Amino acid sequence: MKEKFNFSKIARLLSIPLLALILWYIFLPPLNLHSLLFWIYLMVISVYTILITMTFDIKNYKYFKIPAILFILLIILKVSSVTMFHSTKYANLIQKENSSFEEDIKEASFEQVPTVDRDTAQRLGSRKMGEMLELVSQYNVSDAYTQINYDDKPVRVTPLEYNGFLKWLGNKNEGIPNYIIVDMIDGKVELKKAKNNIKYSKSDKFSRDIYRHLRVNYPNDMFFEVNFEIDEEGTPYWVAPVYHNTIGWFGGFDVKEVILTNATNGESTKYTIQDVPKWVDRIYNAEEIVQQLNWNGGLQLGFWNSLFAQKGVLQTTEGYNYLAIDDDVYLYTGMTSVGADESNVGFVLVNLRTKDTKFYKMSSAEEFSAMESAEGAVQEKGYISTFPILLNIDNKPTYFMSLKDEAGLVKLYALVDAQNYQQVSIGTTVNNVVSTHIGKDITNLESKEDEEPVETLNVKGKIISIESVVIDGNTHYYFILENSNNIFIANIGVSEKLPFISVDDEVNIEYHEKNNLNRVTKLEVLK
Repeated sequence: MKEKFNFSKIARLLSIPLLALILWYIFLPPLNLHSLLFWIYLMVISVYTILITMTFDIKNYKYFKIPAILFILLIILKVSSVTMFHSTKYANLIQKENSSFEEDIKEASFEQVPTVDRDTAQRLGSRKMGEMLELVSQYNVSDAYTQINYDDKPVRVTPLEYNGFLKWLGNKNEGIPNYIIVDMIDGKVELKKAKNNIKYSKSDKFSRDIYRHLRVNYPNDMFFEVNFEIDEEGTPYWVAPVYHNTIGWFGGFDVKEVILTNATNGESTKYTIQDVPKWVDRIYNAEEIVQQLNWNGGLQLGFWNSLFAQKGVLQTTEGYNYLAIDDDVYLYTGMTSVGADESNVGFVLVNLRTKDTKFYKMSSAEEFSAMESAEGAVQEKGYISTFPILLNIDNKPTYFMSLKDEAGLVKLYALVDAQNYQQVSIGTTVNNVVSTHIGKDITNLESKEDEEPVETLNVKGKIISIESVVIDGNTHYYFILENSNNIFIANIGVSEKLPFISVDDEVNIEYHEKNNLNRVTKLEVLK
């Protein structure tokens, strides 16, 4: 009997480190006393340990004072880190520099205006995935759609992910073969084949789960959300910002380092903010930047002023968007008074790689007022406006937005003068709406500036693949002929027969090459 009892005692004692290991493996708390999750982990393990020791001697209940002390200490440290006691430090987590809109924001190149928002990018990505019959049964499209700059243009990138645990078991040796790139200017979707398949992702299991992989290699670091990005060569990476607290014990968390993990082989490198490679666009989280902007705008004159007198108190508007400037991604949001008077006192641009922040002081319409103004211009159609991006149109700050129908399809584009939101221009294309807004036909101006002799080419052949996509409100058709490696692009205006053309139809086309594109100028169906 004594020998059996000893075995039972040993088993119960061994269950303590076993539970600690299981909980750590599942919840992945950082081994860091500045992490709230780690304190909860410690208290759970201490309570379980005491319950086990009470099976040996009921008097061990007195050790419950240990998790009680930990809990009280946690509350004290948490309360001592709140904004009430450190208002100046919280206000200075982000530093705004006053700047000039005309000097910093170049006049928009109308061929480079991003017309594809996140929702539209998701629709385009899902449609593209639906065409890949060999992939769609095994993989889903991740909802990441990170906005970055790639090849000097704004795009959204997102990886494929395993379609459930069984599909992971069947495909884990090969990995994830593709990721999706959505061009935010023309809506072109590319299912990109990585040089090496992705072996570390959010949908992988066990040691190849990207969070578990990072935790094993960096057990003490605090990181939360990781972003999917690609470098200049198209190699997929996971970007994990590493947080350090800067105020009290639990307050003022801010990014101080970054871990880059190659998604194909799991190789990870930690960088300081200053040494991060230039191709990385998204280090700082948008929601956290907005929180820091609100602290900066609200706590400059102290905590109590932010609640009562509210002298000089500013806050961000409810939404935000992104701008691509000089190969960096910037967060844009307006700043308004706490009175919520439907107007902005200015707006900020925050570089999401460096956190450099510029404030542009100017009276302007609050974004949602501009959205309502655009919707009101076509109220009989019932279109819904996307959240605007801020452009420099004719050296004036101007809101640009898309107007969508109930199905989420872009029908029109709108420009709203940021300083006079009753001045609204509506158009079916970007060029059309800008021409209307500034009172000049920029289409003719641009065509004259870009005019140069082009050689008209001719080719005849059978169509082996054809796809359609809506760009600037117009349908364009991309197709490949059996006797050519080129991809041809035809606007719906080229021929009214385009919507009815299908694979195996024989066509005779005239086209010209420009900017590495083969644009069809004439099309004849030979049948």
